[in-house]
Amino acid sequence: MQYIKPAFRNAFNTFTSSRFSLNPKPFILVSLPNLTFETFRRSHPVSSFSSLSMADGDNYAPSHSLEKQFEAFRTELEESGTLRERIRSVVSEIESTTRVMYATLLLVHQSRSINELLEKAKSQIVVLKEKYKQLAEILGGCSGQYYRYYGDWRSETQSVVSILTFIHWLETGSLLEHKEAEEKLGLNNSEFGLDVEDYLIGVCFMSNELPRYVVNQVTAGDYDCPRKVLKFLTDLHAAFRLLNLRNDFLRKKFDGMKYDLRKVEEVYYDVKIRGLTPNGESVGDKGVEG
Repeated sequence: MQYIKPAFRNAFNTFTSSRFSLNPKPFILVSLPNLTFETFRRSHPVSSFSSLSMADGDNYAPSHSLEKQFEAFRTELEESGTLRERIRSVVSEIESTTRVMYATLLLVHQSRSINELLEKAKSQIVVLKEKYKQLAEILGGCSGQYYRYYGDWRSETQSVVSILTFIHWLETGSLLEHKEAEEKLGLNNSEFGLDVEDYLIGVCFMSNELPRYVVNQVTAGDYDCPRKVLKFLTDLHAAFRLLNLRNDFLRKKFDGMKYDLRKVEEVYYDVKIRGLTPNGESVGDKGVEG
């Protein structure tokens, strides 16, 4: 401590004495006026606002308009919920019908009589047409609300298109066109039509059935089936490539078509290498036969 200069020593002593003092700055009591609850209520801003709100009846006008607005919302939501229930009831019947059709078409892979199975599946198209007519009638009183409820039947419609295109291919060896699919379902493009994207997704679903069909047909002895299916899928894949598809669900389904095409190619080349194709013809030597 003796080495500290006098000025710093005095400052150090002052700091330590004030730091360890029990009461360096004694608290000074200040007498306050008597406070009552009434005084606090009058001075508190929230309390004052509440008293004004209760005293002035005009301040209830915004609440009344707000209540009126939400009452309109409640009515609209109830009507929308009732309409959606009616739609879902019809969509459920569409789904049941497509399940019956699909279960029938699955027997095609077991080398059953194709004509008999097709007629049984096609008999349900009339039921589908009637159900879509009911959907159109339900939405008839809701002008401009088509795409508000469109998601309630979208996936079912894609499945319907898949089945219709598969039936048409089994009958003709060609693709069911968009307008033909609308006609089969009784859809009017101006009011209640078949969305193009749903049609394309349904076509992609249909292509998923073809590799399995080819394998089962070759097993049953139809060695020309891979050639016909390969030509159809090649043309279909080339047609899809004309579309500028974005990175969405349709693009993913189209990418899946490439794997369907590859599977059919493998079956075709395997059959051809074994010498089982008629006259060893290539894919492009013959057109698709019905």
